[in-house]
Amino acid sequence: MRLPQIQIRTTDAKIDLHIAKPQQHIEQPKATQHIKQPSAILDINTTRSVLKIDSSQARRDIGMIGPLESSKNYAEKGKQEALKGMARRAREGRQMMDSAGKDQGGSIIQNIAKQNHGPHRTSFNIKFVPSIGSVKIDYTPGKTDVNIQRREPIIDAQVNKPIHEYTPGKVTGTMIQRPDVDIDVII
Repeated sequence: MRLPQIQIRTTDAKIDLHIAKPQQHIEQPKATQHIKQPSAILDINTTRSVLKIDSSQARRDIGMIGPLESSKNYAEKGKQEALKGMARRAREGRQMMDSAGKDQGGSIIQNIAKQNHGPHRTSFNIKFVPSIGSVKIDYTPGKTDVNIQRREPIIDAQVNKPIHEYTPGKVTGTMIQRPDVDIDVII
């Protein structure tokens, strides 16, 4: 005895898919930026220093004097020497007048001649030329004032939006083979 048999045959479905990938483009433009740095304001004020050197006394000590002062000194010295000479001659005249009555005229004249023409001694000593402290120095220091005024930078920044382009993907399908189920009964 034969048993009935069932035979099942299936055919799978076949689909052809066409896939278009999505497209995305993102671009970020750089920010537009302008930076300007104004120069700082710099103000410098200076007061000059003053140096005064007075060497007139030192110059006088070594004999370097101006023509006006030299003429004045020589005139004064000549005047003093003329007065000394007049005083000496008056004194010598009185001596001769006083001795004329005593009849010692010859010896008086000899004494006067010895006083006037004998060896004269000059004093010898160490002298510092120029004298100590004869150069006078006066110094006034100068001053420098520096003023700086800082100036802030001028920054103009503009952010640019990103450029975004997007094309979505697409899937299309075509049925190539339809599914099928075939059932047979065999007895």
